[in-house]
Amino acid sequence: QVQLVGSGGGLVQPGGSLRLSCAASGSGFSINTMAWYRQPPGKQRELVAVITSGGNTNYANSVKGRFTISRDNARNTVSLQMNSLKPEDTAVYYCNAVITNRDGVRNYWGQGTQVTISP
Repeated sequence: QVQLVGSGGGLVQPGGSLRLSCAASGSGFSINTMAWYRQPPGKQRELVAVITSGGNTNYANSVKGRFTISRDNARNTVSLQMNSLKPEDTAVYYCNAVITNRDGVRNYWGQGTQVTISP
């Protein structure tokens, strides 16, 4: 059984920074892409950033230059460094991983962590 467990988040002032982390646990699996999504209040979930197993990254236009996604393949972790935070970054952030195990290829989600940007 594969699980994604996220950490980080909280309340910060505009212009501040936060770091989110997520770890995959279990056995007998390999991780393909890892990503962070977010769901602002009253809105649909949206992709924030994605990173391939080879380290290629892609970002939503709204976070380019402010957020950095990284992963540690040895530890099965993905992180999101968020700088110059804005009130519109307020959302529940979810980590995501496309994982291959004996059951095939599946999409896994973390439990979500609240990020609030407010004076």
